[in-house]
Amino acid sequence: MQVQVHVNEAGALRNQRYGFTDRYTLVSELLQNARRAGASRAVVDYDPATRVLRVEDDGCGVKDFQSLFELHESGWDASLREQEHPFGVGFSKCLYAATRCIVRSGEHFMDFMTATALARTPLDVHRDSRDPIAGTHVELHGVELPDLDYRMSRLCVGFPIPVVFNGKELERPHAPEALSTIPTTIGDVHLAGTASGNYSPNTLVFLQGFKVLGPSLYGPGHVNVVHLDPAKFMARLPDRDQLIDECEQAKLVCKEIRHQWRAILEVAKHRLPPREFVDRFYGPMREFDHLDLLNDLDVLPRGAFASLTGYPILSDHDEILDDHVDPPDRQNIENGRVLLADLDYLDDTTVAQWMYARAKGFLVYMHRTLHPDHWVHASIRSLCGETPIVEPVGEPLHSRFDGIWVSTDLILCFAVRLQIGDEAADIGDEAVYHRGTLFVPANETTGEGVRQASRYIDDNERFREYELDADRDELAGVILRLRSTDPAHTLRSLMQTLALGRYPILHGKSFRLAVEAGETAPSIELVE
Repeated sequence: MQVQVHVNEAGALRNQRYGFTDRYTLVSELLQNARRAGASRAVVDYDPATRVLRVEDDGCGVKDFQSLFELHESGWDASLREQEHPFGVGFSKCLYAATRCIVRSGEHFMDFMTATALARTPLDVHRDSRDPIAGTHVELHGVELPDLDYRMSRLCVGFPIPVVFNGKELERPHAPEALSTIPTTIGDVHLAGTASGNYSPNTLVFLQGFKVLGPSLYGPGHVNVVHLDPAKFMARLPDRDQLIDECEQAKLVCKEIRHQWRAILEVAKHRLPPREFVDRFYGPMREFDHLDLLNDLDVLPRGAFASLTGYPILSDHDEILDDHVDPPDRQNIENGRVLLADLDYLDDTTVAQWMYARAKGFLVYMHRTLHPDHWVHASIRSLCGETPIVEPVGEPLHSRFDGIWVSTDLILCFAVRLQIGDEAADIGDEAVYHRGTLFVPANETTGEGVRQASRYIDDNERFREYELDADRDELAGVILRLRSTDPAHTLRSLMQTLALGRYPILHGKSFRLAVEAGETAPSIELVE
């Protein structure tokens, strides 16, 4: 017994109408046929009121009308079949999208109902030598193409021949002739910013004139463009708007763009002074992984290091880091006049290291901004693995603070000493949080130290500003009371929050109050 593959032709014809996922594929297939026919331009007209679509070109025309109806067998010549791999399904879209179809080419034309064609009824090809057509004219009736004007402007941005739609030639900013391109192993590549360094991370990829890969949003005048070699790449049937094995093909495109940028950067490095080269091309070097080109240059890129300009709090680093500093000189780095540090992510376990770096005037290395083998790494001190010692300077006063979001031990002192290794820095005007204790030096009265103990962000990622303000004010009050040297002033400060005037029974009364060490509540006696 033997079996073999059998095709139900009637079923295949019936079901192919569901193969196309996009109704606008009809237009792209007709434009593709015009391009393959060698047309110098294509003219598209569509009237949504009558639902009539016309597509005309001045190409080589239809040599054999039967080839239009040979599904999955292309009628193009051998060289084009080898170069572009046409599938032979393009014209079939017309049969499913329209009710009536008229095709004219040379001295011949056809006028038929598509239902008749799909029923495999023989169709007549007529001859009219009085008005021969140069190229091919296709007229389709009963076609639903809403918003075709919007679609056409996007469809043809990279098409290689001019397209006129409803009397207006469409802009084609990404067509090959509109770009300066480089021939490569994958096709023709246009890179944005090769002269200025103003590179683009976005790439539009076209195959046979239509986009098959790329972001939906991009700057129209500032994007990389690739026109793939159709002999090496194929798009997926039936709509041909995605590459076969897309993920792997996208990697090839990225690899080629990276390779082309490497060649451009090497030429620029040889031609330009080091400072100008780094300032102009650091962006693409970083984006396309060519930071090793900086390893043998004495100049550093802007943005590789930042100064600590603000009080370290558990918030966005941008609030306290300024990367607009002038890059330090290599000689000053290597002789120790400029100090560089590498820090861990700022949180309640590393804030003391950040305070130390700020007090010592370190510039902070911005991670992944330089190649691992760059010479500067030998001069960057890694504070990440060094444990700071935090101690009070002067006679400490121990207490406790319990706010809404922050509860911590409290040490009031003259100054806070931060020691890492053999070096120390004394801080006299800002609080330092370390391992569950908030150290408050003599000149700190604001309560801002609570922001080193908590981010004040709840489980819904909302910033709890009210609780922050309450904790900050409460801590400032606690600091004031603990540091007070006037007993009467301290007592008045404590009693302000009680609002005793709201109680009529207390009006006009005098009390004797005694506070004993270790007692949680004072003794109070009414004075007659």
